[in-house]
Parts: sequence; C-alpha cells; structure tokens
Amino acid sequence: MKITVLSRGPKLYSTNRLVEAARKRGHTVQVCDTLKFSMHLEKGRPMVHYKGRPFERPDAVVPRIGASLTFYGCAVVRQFEQMGVFTLSGSHAIGVSRDKLRSLQMLSRHSVGMPSTAFVRTRDQVEDAIAEVGGAPVIIKVLEGTQGVGVILAETAKTAQAIVETLQMVQQNVLIQKFVAEAAGTDIRAFVVGGKVVAAMRRTAKKGEYRSNVHQGGHADAAELPPAFERTAINAAQIMGLRVAGVDMLEGHSGPQVMEVNSSPGLEGIEGATGVDVADAIIEHLEEEVPFPDLDIRQRLTLRSGYGVSEILVTEDSTLVGATVEGSGLVDKDIRILTIIRGEEETFPNPRADRELLAGDKLLCFGRSSEIRELVPMRHES
Repeated sequence: MKITVLSRGPKLYSTNRLVEAARKRGHTVQVCDTLKFSMHLEKGRPMVHYKGRPFERPDAVVPRIGASLTFYGCAVVRQFEQMGVFTLSGSHAIGVSRDKLRSLQMLSRHSVGMPSTAFVRTRDQVEDAIAEVGGAPVIIKVLEGTQGVGVILAETAKTAQAIVETLQMVQQNVLIQKFVAEAAGTDIRAFVVGGKVVAAMRRTAKKGEYRSNVHQGGHADAAELPPAFERTAINAAQIMGLRVAGVDMLEGHSGPQVMEVNSSPGLEGIEGATGVDVADAIIEHLEEEVPFPDLDIRQRLTLRSGYGVSEILVTEDSTLVGATVEGSGLVDKDIRILTIIRGEEETFPNPRADRELLAGDKLLCFGRSSEIRELVPMRHES
C-alpha cells in the first residue's frame, strides 16, 4: 500500500513514528509538505500537483495538519477525497474539530458530558453569560488557541468581564466556560483509533498552574479509564467523524466532561506515558479501512433527486413501537433503516428484519423524501 503523510515536519516525533510503523508493516510511505500541494479542478477530473508536478495517486493519506494550516490543509485533504483516495481523517471532521465553538455545539446535541459553555458577542451579554455557566470562577478560551495557549482562569465575574471585553476589542472570539474545580488541575486524554480507546493518560498541571497540557509544564501518566470515560471518548470522536482522535476530558462530579476533540493528536506524550505502540494501531486501522473511503452521502444523493437521509425519533405514541424492521411498513414506503440508535450505549447498524423498534429509538433512514417527510413530525429533540 502506498501511504502519503501530510506533514510540514518530517522530523517530528509523530510523523517519524507513523513512517516507522507503516514501513514495519510492509508499506511504502512518503512524507509530503501540505503547503507544496496545488489543486487542479476540471470536469470529472479532480487532481493534485506536488511541487509543480502531477502527483501519483496514493492508496491512503494520513493528515498531520497543524492548527495554523487548517484552511489550506483541509482543502488538500478534500481534494484527495474527491479523487476517491482514503483519508484517515476527513476534511470536514478536521475542520469541525478545529472550531472549538462548532465542535461543542455538535457535542451538545448528544448525551456527552461537557462543561457549561457560553458564546457571546456584545459587552452587555457577558455578565448574563457568566451567570448562565454557574458564575465565577470561569475559564475564558480564545477560539483559535492550541496547547493551552489562550486559556485564562478568571477568579471573579468582574475580572472575567474585563478579560472578555479586552479580547473582543482586539477581534478575538472567546468562549466562557464553567471552571470544573474538582478536576484539580488534571485531565484525561483518551486516544481513540477506529472506535476503540487504544491508550489513555492522565495529565497533571505543574504546581500553581491550572492547565494540565504537557506544553504548559504538566506531566503525564498512564490511566485506566472507567467505562463511562471510555464510552464518552468513543462517542465524542464518532460525533466529530474522526477515526483517530485525542479526546480531552475532565473528571467532574457528574462524570466525564469533554473539553476538546483533537484531530491530529501527538504521539510522543501518549506513547511515552503508556508504552503503547499507538502508531502501529493507527496503521493497522488504516489497513482495515482503506477499502471504505469517506463518501459525502448528500452530495451523492443529488445525482438522483427525490431521495434523502434523515433521522426519525420513534415516540411513545408512534405506530412503529413494537413493530419489527420488516413489519414496520417502511420498506413499502421506499424507506430503508440504515441504523437504529438506542440510548447512549446501543447501536444497531444495518438492523436485522426481525429487530424490534422501541420508543425512544432514533432511526437513521434513507429513502424517498416525500415519504420520510410524512414521518418528520414525530421527530423531537431529546
């Protein structure tokens, strides 16, 4: 298999480890500078050039894109996707995970623990936002910050308001977030690969510091994850659409609190703390998934109008309650159930014909839009 690693730092630990793991498993691998790609668009022929020359199509692409290159890096990854090349992290997923506000908005729709967070734009909204997240102390985060930079602890409401107003004056968008004091300067990073947590570490801040990032002087040790934390990490990565992710969580009184989902997590800290060969796990997963590149379902559906994908909630008064997939009558309406989501822990992809439907089930369906539309009124947000 021919693998291309997109990275501006061929000597970086993470890039080196991925190259080593790929070659050890018998693959051909090359590291290419993301910024030296150019994209060429023609009818039916999306192409990429590298250093001014046509680039031979690889079997797989592993993006290692820094935060400062998100826009261009996502464009390069997207181009490979349009060429039908498997990309370990999709362009959409990378873009979403890099946007702190957007990623939290997506997580908030699901049963994933997270600190209460507010986003405001005008000065007169700041005081109410601080009260809404539970009052001071609060954490103020710059949306574009990484590795703990741009994260400020405000001990009082007045201090928080002054910080937010100052940052807004210099055109910085910020989040106001509840301070999880019980975490006591520690957090957990779970490394998710292919829907499984392959390694986890607990990071502890240095004395006098509330940020546990290793880049801020913290140290890391291997951690055994309780089931709730493991489940939360996997769910968060899946919601973001990431096959590989570093999910950062705080240990709150109410359980795991997701802080961030990283689409290009570093390998040095996690491998050093746990001794797990995470790079090998990534390449092994790559081998398993290459035949299944990401498809933009809605984009493909435009090729045939009148069909769509939608999520339908089975309410208690629905005629679907107690019916089987086969006996639901949906197939007769030209609707196929792709997946049944039941609660926080159960999912039934491509469900059997005799699978019973229960109240509260969410049905991911594909079919004739006019028929699905008749069922949409039964959908209510939980």
